[in-house]
Amino acid sequence: MTSIASAAPTAQRRSARRERPRHRRACVRRERAGSADRLLGRYVDRDGSPREVIARGGAAGSVLVIDRQRVTHDDPRLVAHLAADEPPENAELVCRCYIRDVAADRGRCRPVAAEDMSGAPLGDRWEAGLGTPVAAGATVPPDRRGRSYMLELLPSRMSIPELRWCRREPAAGAREPVSMREAIAALESYEPVRTLTVQALARHDQDAGVSTAVLGAELARVQASPIVLNRALREAVLRAVETERLSMSEIAIRCGRVKRDRRGNEAGETSWLARRVGLLPEGGASAPTPWIHTDVLALIARRGLAISPREIEL
Repeated sequence: MTSIASAAPTAQRRSARRERPRHRRACVRRERAGSADRLLGRYVDRDGSPREVIARGGAAGSVLVIDRQRVTHDDPRLVAHLAADEPPENAELVCRCYIRDVAADRGRCRPVAAEDMSGAPLGDRWEAGLGTPVAAGATVPPDRRGRSYMLELLPSRMSIPELRWCRREPAAGAREPVSMREAIAALESYEPVRTLTVQALARHDQDAGVSTAVLGAELARVQASPIVLNRALREAVLRAVETERLSMSEIAIRCGRVKRDRRGNEAGETSWLARRVGLLPEGGASAPTPWIHTDVLALIARRGLAISPREIEL
């Protein structure tokens, strides 16, 4: 016969077993509710700061891949914005490639903006949430030679016109089609050319009467190119020469660009530096180039000027 004293604990144990599943389910629900950020990878940056890369849900089912401080979650940087129809594995792939590039000093990203969480990625209607779409005819400030740039509809080989960037001389009114990259180079600034292009593509995304194939391809090439504008780097070099008493020769030596005369005296290749930052034209060219490869920009920034490349990237 079971005593009353032993029956009570047995009943309590049975009651506890019945309650555990409910408790576990509640814990799982709380964990899931607080796990909006999915950890993709971790690394330590060049300053010894621990960082992590996470995936966070964005607008319309998109996914943002974000690099941030591991402990405080400060300094969030946008690595990629993936469309809703991309497989989940792409976030892990982007993370692996990004961490590999960071180790090789090639990782590039920008601070997370408020519109990143509410806007669609570039592949979804060309960032349809960015600003108010503009029509053909939107202009930008003139370049140094007084030439103006405008989005215009031009005749094409097809039965519909195509949307392109055009340049007009200050005196003559004739228009000349130019690529988006040419317009950016002439202005030595990505804006407002990039924003106007994105908005125009969003406006004409479903317009069967206008061709945007060429303009869309030009935007994709500009966004993906490792060749970037050197204006901010040039300004940083000139500022260092003027205010920090650094010479062009010393900056070049720090970058490993050294030349020796017949007596063995060393000096920095100032002509190499001047060409990279757009102060001197390349061999055979009539004007300095406004472009520089990101690897060279990072080399001059880190070694030559002792600053982060992000500080001088436009």
